[in-house]
Amino acid sequence: MDYIDYYKILGVNNNATQEEIKKAYRRLARKYHPDLNPSDKENLKKFQEINEANEVLSDPDKRKKYDQYGKDWKNSEEYEKAAQNKQRYTDFGGQRFSEEFSGSGFSDFFESFFGSFGGSKKVKYRGEDYNTEIQLELTDAYKTQKKTLNVNGKKIRITIPAGIENGQTIKIKGLGGSGINLGPNGDLFITFSIANHPNFKRVGDDLFTSVELDIFKAILGGEITIDTLDGKVKLKVKPETQNGTKIKLRGKGFPVYKNEGKYGDLYITYSIKIPTNLTEKQKALFIELSKL
Repeated sequence: MDYIDYYKILGVNNNATQEEIKKAYRRLARKYHPDLNPSDKENLKKFQEINEANEVLSDPDKRKKYDQYGKDWKNSEEYEKAAQNKQRYTDFGGQRFSEEFSGSGFSDFFESFFGSFGGSKKVKYRGEDYNTEIQLELTDAYKTQKKTLNVNGKKIRITIPAGIENGQTIKIKGLGGSGINLGPNGDLFITFSIANHPNFKRVGDDLFTSVELDIFKAILGGEITIDTLDGKVKLKVKPETQNGTKIKLRGKGFPVYKNEGKYGDLYITYSIKIPTNLTEKQKALFIELSKL
């Protein structure tokens, strides 16, 4: 497995704070989000790399292992166990031997000279990794929820955190195939596919939508009620609002992944609706207005 520089992928140095990592991830997630370039495979690959880098560097425990073991950080537990047994001793024929080996190296050393003492050594093999996909609606990804999966004939219940990204992959350790000869189990990798919403477009933690205004409300101003993913909200419309005017509702966007209580913003674009099928009297009034 080649070394992947997660710091380089996010464009931060290895002394970056958690806040700097979070900001870098959010900026890149917006830039490379699959919804912006749905047919660009390289863009999707870049987005997945960004997610993977954030998954590791935003977790203090994973980041510590990554900094210490590099490309082998996923096997850190095995290395740490090996380090505890690094110095071993044995007596053979009155002579005391001391050799430094990690893992099973010491027993391998003696087997090369004296054989395996009555049988071949069983090699441990890690179980196969499983991959699956879960399809969600945008409204499903808005709230933390639980799902039951059938994995290799077993039913498992998982928690899906609010704010999961389209195309994001998470790993559940030990839920892959069984190991051979007491080897460790493989892992389960779940990729999430989130369908587009008819009224809201998601980019990172922000949502974008369009709201129709009738011409009278746009000219005179007033109050309207709009739908958000968190319920209905009343808005005040300023008089003489122009077509294409954009406003921002802070904190009414999408929940931030694994950051409870934090949300992106909702951006609204006003679309002025021109009346049709006017009566003669209505047309006359508009003509009168145009003269004024």
